[in-house]
Amino acid sequence: MRIIDPGFKGHNPGHYSAAVVSRGMLYVSGQLSIDPDTREPVASRDVREHARQALSNLDRVLKAAGARRDQVVFCRVYTPSNEYWGPINEVYAEFFGEHKPGRVVVSTTPLHFNCLVEVEAVAELDEE
Repeated sequence: MRIIDPGFKGHNPGHYSAAVVSRGMLYVSGQLSIDPDTREPVASRDVREHARQALSNLDRVLKAAGARRDQVVFCRVYTPSNEYWGPINEVYAEFFGEHKPGRVVVSTTPLHFNCLVEVEAVAELDEE
């Protein structure tokens, strides 16, 4: 097992790793729509901006692990309202392009820091 440190500058008091590699698979913990360097959530209530930030954080973790977006095999997307599904889906499609990993979108109670999006992912690495 290998812990991935994406170099986020903000102190996260949570007892977990941003990602873990185990047996050739990368497990990325939930990435909120928060700037991981300042720990400030997206100021806007535009869910598209929240989705872009959460996916940007995911991208940083993927890169730190030496993984590409097309290696992601599954994502879970959490949002406090199913009304956000359409805009989140648009941004998600822009992020992944032609690649379509498995996915579930889960409507939840309010997310931490009043974020509107949290994304977790599993990716298959080329080599371990």
